[in-house]
Amino acid sequence: MPEFQTKLPTPAADRGTTDLTRWWSQFDDPLVGELVGAVEASNPTLAQALARIAQARANAASSGSALYPSLAANASSTRSKSFSGETAFVSTSSSATFDASWELDLFGGKRKAIDAADARLAASNADWYGTRVSLAAEVGSTLVNYRACEATAAMLAQDLTSREQTAQLTALKIKAGFTAPADGALINASTADARQKLIVQRAECDLDVKALVALTDIPEPALRAKLGASDRLPQPHSITVDGIPAQTISQRPDIAVAERTLAAASADINVAQADRYPKISLMGSIGVGGLRFDGQNSRSNTWSFGPSISLPLFDGGRRRAAVDLAQARYDEAYAGYQLHVRSAVREIEEALLRLDAAARREADAAAASRDYENYYRANDDKFKAGSGSLFELEDARRTFLAAQQTVISVQRDHVNAWIALYKALGGGWQQDAKLSAVPAATSQSDRS
Repeated sequence: MPEFQTKLPTPAADRGTTDLTRWWSQFDDPLVGELVGAVEASNPTLAQALARIAQARANAASSGSALYPSLAANASSTRSKSFSGETAFVSTSSSATFDASWELDLFGGKRKAIDAADARLAASNADWYGTRVSLAAEVGSTLVNYRACEATAAMLAQDLTSREQTAQLTALKIKAGFTAPADGALINASTADARQKLIVQRAECDLDVKALVALTDIPEPALRAKLGASDRLPQPHSITVDGIPAQTISQRPDIAVAERTLAAASADINVAQADRYPKISLMGSIGVGGLRFDGQNSRSNTWSFGPSISLPLFDGGRRRAAVDLAQARYDEAYAGYQLHVRSAVREIEEALLRLDAAARREADAAAASRDYENYYRANDDKFKAGSGSLFELEDARRTFLAAQQTVISVQRDHVNAWIALYKALGGGWQQDAKLSAVPAATSQSDRS
């Protein structure tokens, strides 16, 4: 298994990976948990995962029934008429039988089929949880992106107001002959550019709202009311990564899916091998029959019991090919398991790297923004006093604007890095999670 190389985040006091179970509730914005709850209640992707669990449960029940005897009842009644010359004869015959059969599991094929079905059921359960974690992370990231978008839009709106004020002052200077008309063209172009950037930014914010509507199924007016006018980014609590690497990897539901799929493929090999050996079944039948002919009644009782053996003598290599197919599927599942483990380590490494980079950038980005703001304010004061140039002011404005955008981007990236780490660590899923924790699937008729 690959080794972790990236340093871990600084742990918070008395916090650990157990906090991940409902990590979205650890944000200081309760709206995160509310939106995640809405996703869990109505998202079609989760409904698909629940349907797959229902299929796996049914398949496991079907496989388990193969260990038990089967019993069937048959009944029939026939009435007929025949003619001999002028005479007609009417007869009625009836019968009822009970047939029983039981195939002995001599070579363990049926038991292994049950093991395979149970493994696939466990994989479906883990897949549901993985889908839940992914959707929760998507909701969290989309909300963070929306808040960052609103913060950027508010900053651009302030910038537009400042440019409009500068444009008004420049127009007065041009009218008084204190500055060249070219300065008017420059500030007017700058103001128009700021206005179109604000339009684009607000459109991006609207797209984030649309994405949240699609995820949560909350009507847009109600969702906008919940979102309010806040541009403050939700902040999560810190966590501790306890196990490196095996324990951490085992917390991921996709690893559990790959591991259970591998176990099912292994059991399938045994099922295919057992199919190559003789099969012995116990057969039994009890029946009663009756015949009424020309006013006369007759009755008969029958029973039979005995073993039945099936010997696979020649099948053109079909059973051997089935074993080879099962082995090839196992090899594929094993390679898939290795791939998932490597991908898991990579995702955790990348999340840790992004988290560390964002944390180290925040202080510098904030310091740069403060200094660029001071530089811009100084140039703005000089311009208003008539001793500064518009070109220098616009250059300082662009630099300050870029610094503000960087601060917002770094804050957004920092929170999203935490969300990515939560997701990469499995979102609190545990290997011993019970199937009862997964909601039961409901049919369309149940929902209507």
